[in-house]
Amino acid sequence: MSSGAIVVVGAGQAGGWAATTLRERGHEGRIVLLGDEPHAPYERPPLSKAVLGGQAVPESTELFSAERLAALRIEFLPAVAATRLRVADKQVETSDGAAIAYDKLILCMGGRPVVPALPGVDGPGVHVLRTRGDALRLRASLGPGKRLVVVGGGWIGLEVAATARQSGSAVTVLEQGSRLCARSVQPGVSAHLAALHAAHGVDLRLNAGLRAVLTQADGRPVAELADGTRLGADAIVLGVGLRANDELAREAGIACERGVLVDEYCRTSAPDVYAAGDVAVLAAADGHARMESWQNAQDQGMAAALSALDQGQPYAPTGAVWSEQYDAMVQIVGFPGLACSEVLRPQAGDRALLSVALDAGGRAVAGVSVDAARDFRQLRKWIAQRAALDPALLKRSDVPLASAQIG
Repeated sequence: MSSGAIVVVGAGQAGGWAATTLRERGHEGRIVLLGDEPHAPYERPPLSKAVLGGQAVPESTELFSAERLAALRIEFLPAVAATRLRVADKQVETSDGAAIAYDKLILCMGGRPVVPALPGVDGPGVHVLRTRGDALRLRASLGPGKRLVVVGGGWIGLEVAATARQSGSAVTVLEQGSRLCARSVQPGVSAHLAALHAAHGVDLRLNAGLRAVLTQADGRPVAELADGTRLGADAIVLGVGLRANDELAREAGIACERGVLVDEYCRTSAPDVYAAGDVAVLAAADGHARMESWQNAQDQGMAAALSALDQGQPYAPTGAVWSEQYDAMVQIVGFPGLACSEVLRPQAGDRALLSVALDAGGRAVAGVSVDAARDFRQLRKWIAQRAALDPALLKRSDVPLASAQIG
């Protein structure tokens, strides 16, 4: 049994699962969980959906209550942030003036929304969405007769747009690129998402960049686009990306590259220091990857805990992501950056979609399902196996999906 002190920095999804896994897998020593928010660990996906829409209270997002953490003998310190990592001395300095000694350290600091350096973005009515407080502040600006401008056509932006439309708000989405979610899905999926939002009345503007945010006489914001167009709004939401909170690690001399670099055992470049979740960048043969998803935060948090207990196995992320928009369930798996082509398999009705991404050798590397859960289960198996597929058979809805596998 492990008996040393283990400190987990960050009490989000990854940190919460790391701390509880440590105890549940036999660690008998001290476990300290530092969280810079005043809440116990909670899930973030509902913030852009049920919480933002008013169908759920913020407390319903809680992963592990303070009582549960106490029962596991985890020293949970809410609203206490790490301020310095002294890896040579194996200590963590905190915002309340303490210095906590550790034998093992797990970094789960997460990330924060990117705020572009543009005039007026720090003015009234401009929002980001990352925390429970963010969701409640934005929710007050939604409803019938309200106007919302969403900057960024990625997952967070589209989820906010869908929730806002369902609340009765008029919504405009500005995407600087030529298609939606370009970094994470293939063109066919982007077109499907664009059609979905257009059908629900969203004013979608592609190749449209934000130049500045102005303020009206009544204090409400105005989005000024790169072409000079001005859009008045009750609120503007910035959904243009997430920046890893790796500053403490950098200052401590831990290797970072847009996040804390880790190997397949979640180990950093510093002895006895691990990292997981949105802050971690997995170094792999085909490039470095930082995965921003609920599933990865949970799985990698648990993997880091097991590695800290010398029970680790190589962590192999699946790339699994899901998104709810209106009444559509979008499921994603795999790594679209490895794809060279996309095959769309016809589905019953216009609402459903199955997109299969293949690499140069015709092997399945990524896929997206919209309301096609049965086919998605087969696709997940293929991607895990890197199965070679026949594109011609994939396109034929009159033959069983499983028959598209070669060999």
